[in-house]
Amino acid sequence: MTRPPYAWPDPDRDYANGAFIAGGEAYPARWAAEAAAFRAAVATRARLGLPHGPDDRQRFDLFLPEGAPQGCVVFVHGGYWMAFGREVWSHLAAGPLARGWAVALPSYTLAPQARISAITLEIAAACRAVAALVPGPLVVAGHSAGGHLAARMGCADIAAPVARVVPISPLAELGPLMATRMNATLRIDPAEAAAESPARLALRPGTSAHVWVGAAERPAFLWQARVLAEEWACPWTVAPDRHHFDVIDALADPGSDLVATLIGR
Repeated sequence: MTRPPYAWPDPDRDYANGAFIAGGEAYPARWAAEAAAFRAAVATRARLGLPHGPDDRQRFDLFLPEGAPQGCVVFVHGGYWMAFGREVWSHLAAGPLARGWAVALPSYTLAPQARISAITLEIAAACRAVAALVPGPLVVAGHSAGGHLAARMGCADIAAPVARVVPISPLAELGPLMATRMNATLRIDPAEAAAESPARLALRPGTSAHVWVGAAERPAFLWQARVLAEEWACPWTVAPDRHHFDVIDALADPGSDLVATLIGR
């Protein structure tokens, strides 16, 4: 008997993205090229490599608008806490920047050099460092694993001066990831899943949240987004026709609904 190509359950398939996106392998190079072009275009308003900690990856890039900033958006990148850095995503600052907001993009120590709990604390330190430089409200957005970290910045147990969080396609419940092969690198155990799953934690009083996800994403990511929105009783938006790799494109568009959600107008 021929073995079926997919036997339920398969956690690795549940959390695979590129295999289900046409041309998925081309996205990282495109992101990097667009980010480099954006940095060159706004070089006079960019402050690159600012520290939020002592290590090489504990740095953030800050892009300033023309005129006094109305506040700052922090964008936290994804990559399952194991890949990428701030330099790949600079172009996503374009939307809020054109609306008069500063944008900061931090890098962080990657797994396995750091566990998720330690990465959370790094992003909290980055938020405090950004708030010390830019007056006004601080909004934290992030994508995928960065969506997890953005959501953590809204949790009651984290000391961060954050007014609003907008997790995009977040990993809000870490329990299912314990069954994936990547957990050999992430090392999530039951205690860390409990302490680091935003869906199991309270939203900090005074901090608002709005969850964002693409309608064409993997079912696991739609579930993750809905779980967080339900647990926090906050709004969630399912962006039509968007998959895991292009749901963030709207950040570069100053007229997009996603940018309006970030800055509250």
